Amino acid sequence: MAAKVRKDDRVEVISGEHRGQQGRVLRVIPKSDMVLIEGVNLVYRHLRPSRRNPQGGRIRKEAPLHISNVLPVDPKTGRGSRVRFSATRDGGGQVTEKKRMTKAGTVLDEVKAK
Repeated sequence: MAAKVRKDDRVEVISGEHRGQQGRVLRVIPKSDMVLIEGVNLVYRHLRPSRRNPQGGRIRKEAPLHISNVLPVDPKTGRGSRVRFSATRDGGGQVTEKKRMTKAGTVLDEVKAK
């Protein structure tokens, strides 16, 4: 399946406890269809003292959200928008250029085909 959400994209959470929050994608986990979003879905991790962390204690970190609960943000509107793909083909039918676009038509990024 094509990657509608990628690392470093700005996304908006569309459902759940963090609905309406926006953030940058830190990591995409395709095996389980999850994403880590900066500053969203923060949880506490309790650490016992160790050499790396001699004090121990609680740290706040991002927990993954399911990819179906986020939408890439349209740069023009500043709100989440569904994504579609547009491909340009040459005379022989080979794809020469592929664009990831919002439903409104704003180009998120362009990828040159091999």
